[in-house]
Amino acid sequence: MGILNTLGLVVTLAFALPVALLGVNLVVSGRTMTGIALCVVAVLMVGLKQYVTTPDDVPTAAAEKTVGAVVKDDDEN
Repeated sequence: MGILNTLGLVVTLAFALPVALLGVNLVVSGRTMTGIALCVVAVLMVGLKQYVTTPDDVPTAAAEKTVGAVVKDDDEN
């Protein structure tokens, strides 16, 4: 996982965590179905970001592959 993917995950979590917290709050207050639905939405937000390739991910992957080809790790020697 490169730095660009990590930053993307941080931004996704910044949006998903409030949704999840609202869902938990609703479950605790007795509105179970709505709360569970919001928790599922939050999990899907993070899961889709991690496992589904979007058109925005293609330039990021190309940049990481290029940097990986130009800069060699010391472990590879």
